[in-house]
Amino acid sequence: MRASLPLIQNSDFPPLQRAQLDTLQINVGYLCNQSCTHCHVNAGPTRKEQMTQGTASLVIDYLRSSSVRTLDITGGAPELNSQFERLVTSARTLGVDVIDRCNLTVLSEPGCEGVAAFLAENAVRVVASLPCYLEDNVDLQRGTGVFARSIEGIRRLNALGYAQPGTGLTLDLVYNPQGPVLPPPQAALEQDYKRELASRYGIAFDHLLTLANLPVGRFGSVLQSKGQFEDYLRLLKGAHRQENAASVMCRSLISVDWQGYVYDCDFNQMLDLPLQGDGLQRPHVSQLMDVDLAGRSIRVLDHCYGCTAGQGSSCGGALDGAALDQRVGA
Repeated sequence: MRASLPLIQNSDFPPLQRAQLDTLQINVGYLCNQSCTHCHVNAGPTRKEQMTQGTASLVIDYLRSSSVRTLDITGGAPELNSQFERLVTSARTLGVDVIDRCNLTVLSEPGCEGVAAFLAENAVRVVASLPCYLEDNVDLQRGTGVFARSIEGIRRLNALGYAQPGTGLTLDLVYNPQGPVLPPPQAALEQDYKRELASRYGIAFDHLLTLANLPVGRFGSVLQSKGQFEDYLRLLKGAHRQENAASVMCRSLISVDWQGYVYDCDFNQMLDLPLQGDGLQRPHVSQLMDVDLAGRSIRVLDHCYGCTAGQGSSCGGALDGAALDQRVGA
């Protein structure tokens, strides 16, 4: 695995400061039942890093002490972590909304057959990866048979009320490009997804979120091995739109890793660039109880251009307001 950090350090990305904290994103570990080529986390079936009960307790304590309104749980496959259900139920008891970053195939893994029902019972918003509505494209990026299992996962969620009128159960899908290109316009692609998935498979979802691939982790290593890293960085820089910087996810989110250490975002976590401030070399969530992070500088390098390029990219999809207004049903 080739490290991306040395290639992005000489950066001219504009400075960013934190706004009011709204979202706590936690990576509960890198264990996953899939190994995807675009994965910036390098997750897979052989990874051993997993959040423990003690660290999960600190995360719950932080939810109690902060103004966080959303707990965003990611991985790996977060549902494979032993603390997943406890984190969800604790957050919901505190009135905190919960997002599960689900790969869909985990719902049919042995021992996970009850996960979909658990998500519905706790009104968890499911944000599920489906990088294309065509089987061959998905299987090329994520592995043979992944598309069929993903469709079955969506059917299972639909049957429980997800993306159905009046249930309040939200199912959003995520699109990632397969190579070093920017995502197409989100609103138009969402229409294509809804039409094709409904006509071919009779399934429904709420919104499509288009995310750019950032040149870190496994994707960054693939770019280097193909001699495409510098070209992709030039593409991102050339498409930079400063107005998108006002809405990037790191301004209202912090990312906590499986050990409890804190970062500005999940990508900085993978680059081992901890949150800055208060003279702490590597801030831990246990050190930030009741700490106001607003106004602090965010650590930025050239990978950050991936979030501001074109229509913009964040955990919530495109940042371009005009593109979002065109979304079907918005």
